[in-house]
Amino acid sequence: MSENQVALITGGGSGIGAAVARRLLDAGYRVAVTGRGKERLGAFAEELGRPGELLTIAGDTAVYDDVRSAVDATVKAFGRLDTVVANAGFATHDSVAEGDPAGWTDMVLTNVLGPALLIRASIDALKQTRGRIVLVGSVAGFVHTPGNIYGATKWAVTGLAENTRRQVTEWGVGVTLIAPGRTETPFWDSYGSLPPGHLLTAGQIADSVVWAMRQPAGVDVNTVVVRPVGQPV
Repeated sequence: MSENQVALITGGGSGIGAAVARRLLDAGYRVAVTGRGKERLGAFAEELGRPGELLTIAGDTAVYDDVRSAVDATVKAFGRLDTVVANAGFATHDSVAEGDPAGWTDMVLTNVLGPALLIRASIDALKQTRGRIVLVGSVAGFVHTPGNIYGATKWAVTGLAENTRRQVTEWGVGVTLIAPGRTETPFWDSYGSLPPGHLLTAGQIADSVVWAMRQPAGVDVNTVVVRPVGQPV
């Protein structure tokens, strides 16, 4: 196997996922990114000059056949898999008592089922490299907010990270949960405006992801909560 490490990032065509991809490519990784939109993935690859170290794969992170195909394509293209980053996710920005249930199923499947499917599809390859699983959660997965269904999905990701760690650590696979606070990304597009106050950038969250990934062999950083200064909860 080539010594250049390989990462697969879901939801990698924009926001935090794209920022992580850029950081890793700059660091010499080979990177596969997935997303539902072929056009967005194509635009991202074009922006980077379509490097040979980047593979784009269209698919739905909540469909196991798509996820498994993305893992297989990554291993076939690059010969190995060292890290998976479960980044795909979105919010309906409504509440359990007053919101529109029409959007909840897709959100729960993407935010909760998606990371679980990625873990299942990639674990055999990660065992071979003694690699790492990175789950992008949220501060909302640690702090209760009135009626917040998105927050409930991120509480599930918080639990998934620790439950997964307890199983895969015996196989030499690390698990890191990155929980961002308010960050300026397309996450807020459906909300209609950015929240008030100082926001982190996608690049700053990407720095935390890459820092956790590049710890020395045998070191497993498990939970990183990153808030902008001024966000009290």
